Amino acid sequence: MLTPRMQAMKDEIFSTPRVVSLERARLYTESWRQTEGEPVVVRRALAVANVLAKHEIVIGNADLIVGNRSATPRAGVVSPEMSPYWIADELDEFPTRPQDRFQISEADKTEYREELLPYWSGRSLNDWYRAHLDADVAAAEADKVFSVAQTDKGQGHIICDFTLVLACGYGAILERARARAAAEPDNAFLRAAVISLEAMIAYIGRYERAVRELIPQAEPARAAELERIAEVLAHVAGEPARDLTDAIQLVWLTEVALMHESNASSLSLGRADQYLWPYYEASLAAGAAPEDIRELIQCFYLKLNTIVAIRSTESARFFAGFPIGFNLVVGGVDERGHDASNELSQLLLDVQRDTRLPQPNLSMRVHAGTPDVLLREACEIIRLGDGLPQLFNDEVNVRAFMNRGVSEADARDYAVVGCVELSIPGRMYGLHDISMFNMLRCLELALAAHPQGFANYAELERAVEATISRYVSLMVRGCDTCDLAHRVTSPTPLLSCLVADCLAQGKDVTEGGARYNPSGVQGVGTANLADSLVTLRRGVFGEDGQGGHVEPITTYAELTAAMGRDWAGEGDELLRQTILSRMPKYGNDVDEVDLLGRHFLEFYAHEVERYANVRGGHFQPGSYTVSAHVPLGAACGATPDGRHAHEQLADGGLSPMCGRDAHGPTASLMSVSKLNNALESNGSLLNVKFSPSTLEGETGLAKLAAYVRAFSRLGIQHIQFNVVDRATLIDAQEHPERHRDLVVRVAGYSALFVELSRTLQDDIINRTEHVL
Repeated sequence: MLTPRMQAMKDEIFSTPRVVSLERARLYTESWRQTEGEPVVVRRALAVANVLAKHEIVIGNADLIVGNRSATPRAGVVSPEMSPYWIADELDEFPTRPQDRFQISEADKTEYREELLPYWSGRSLNDWYRAHLDADVAAAEADKVFSVAQTDKGQGHIICDFTLVLACGYGAILERARARAAAEPDNAFLRAAVISLEAMIAYIGRYERAVRELIPQAEPARAAELERIAEVLAHVAGEPARDLTDAIQLVWLTEVALMHESNASSLSLGRADQYLWPYYEASLAAGAAPEDIRELIQCFYLKLNTIVAIRSTESARFFAGFPIGFNLVVGGVDERGHDASNELSQLLLDVQRDTRLPQPNLSMRVHAGTPDVLLREACEIIRLGDGLPQLFNDEVNVRAFMNRGVSEADARDYAVVGCVELSIPGRMYGLHDISMFNMLRCLELALAAHPQGFANYAELERAVEATISRYVSLMVRGCDTCDLAHRVTSPTPLLSCLVADCLAQGKDVTEGGARYNPSGVQGVGTANLADSLVTLRRGVFGEDGQGGHVEPITTYAELTAAMGRDWAGEGDELLRQTILSRMPKYGNDVDEVDLLGRHFLEFYAHEVERYANVRGGHFQPGSYTVSAHVPLGAACGATPDGRHAHEQLADGGLSPMCGRDAHGPTASLMSVSKLNNALESNGSLLNVKFSPSTLEGETGLAKLAAYVRAFSRLGIQHIQFNVVDRATLIDAQEHPERHRDLVVRVAGYSALFVELSRTLQDDIINRTEHVL
């Protein structure tokens, strides 16, 4: 459990009202006004240096490590240089909008409207993107097959090289940057790198001075702690970490500074049990008490929950619940393929028992050699019901990266960014969340383009494939435009100093300076598309998929007419119920429908991987929805699987449609295992919901561990669990004051249930609750 002062810190974090903060925007703009004529990358470095030098530092009474992005926890930090428009549109709605609400003062509204909005209008990343977006791509976005993300925010979804930071220290990295800049004095990126690293070192020094100012007024015990914190800060400003306290302090201030730079989500933590391990050993060897180490990690986890993302109302529908994506990974293999877990792996899992919060987005890599003791620990944490840790399968994910040209050693070191996106720590800038592609909408458009019908099912399938191909080609053009917008307007020189090959090449990550440079685009709707196509093939064309004939249940004209009426005409509901009851459904281990899902997910993946991006990498497919299955469903009318117009799609990405996985959780695993999962190198997502009673006691724990082992053997990339009963969720919906700490798994991330919109709460309630 949390120590008393860590509990007090947790209570303060979640009792403080969420507010919109203009501080970063104000300081960033102050610098930008003064640097006209400088290269953009240098202006960015100077603007971030101004933020680091002037933003308000807050030292909490219980802090064992220090670092804050905003004056109050969980503030919504806005970035008008990315897009000033949505912020202006929502100033009056922030406190009352349906999802992810924030308070904002009238004075701040006035300042934004009179100072920040006029300055950034016409200057932002979004302005550049819109000015350079091809008209046919914009028209395709209006068709609601895909949308390009990151056009109004900084791009994170990356893991910096924490091993480098901890082992070398910022002083050594700065000296390397200075040497490179001296060798290439005309390279603006290298100049910006030096500015950024000098600002980082000075930033840590600001915290040291702030801590020392508190010492004279502190009680003796706290004064001693503050002296220790100040000494740590003085050391890590330029030198390598010596022990776990140094290491965690340096990791946290690096994260905070990177957040100040890009104000992006998913600047993730990578394989913390690996890069922190030497410093954990050093602390133990120096006599650190286990309870003190545990409290230090508790403090770190609580700090991770002080930062949230503020998004537009539309974006919050796709990423509901303030997810910030501090993904922390434990377990997995080392570069030789041997198990790399250690004592710290188990401790990092176990501290989740104490905090019971959404961050870090705790992940564990699983493989055939995962020790039983570590797997048991993970299963015990899973059945707490927080949706953590989520599990990733080394057997398939390492292979997926090697298929994309990643070296075997680098592939074995993969980690997770944000929700479920796969990345290589310190070596990859992947634009992992640049677009979502609605495959079910492609079916809808193909049907609408052929009101007369098709000669046979094969002709219909070709029409859907042609629709997917057309929109994929348009999607990648839009993504490339966004990619260029980040390069031209929003490079990240501090982050780039911490990503392999950028300093050596003299290039920012947005220019292609990283070792690996993919762009990740998610194909969603697999379950609904497969269910719809099997209905058309079997129920309309009378084909069983193996050359045999079955009796149709309707005609093409009757089916499309019923869908056009949203199943509301005479006899339509009977047809819909016939489809729901008689047609096979994905997620029940039925080859006829599961292999349709495989075919179209493969088709989408192969279309995507044909395209190169503007950073010298290639596009790579994934399949996850986060919470976007609700708005993506809203973009679709009624579909042949019996789904109503605007109803959500299947959650997750590879999960069955809610309520249709009737044959239990093992059958669902079998269905997902038939997909070509190694193609989805950007990541995929499978949600499973268990009744808490089925996991009780030693028997329940053993069942869950066996289920996880089966997941690993079946070659599925990812799985995550909600372990909470329907009655509890319904009570939390009706009486939120009783369940303020209830954490649930949404899709790729966890969130406080009471902070989700009613629509998303209903979705989580309605997911099939399995027993083992």
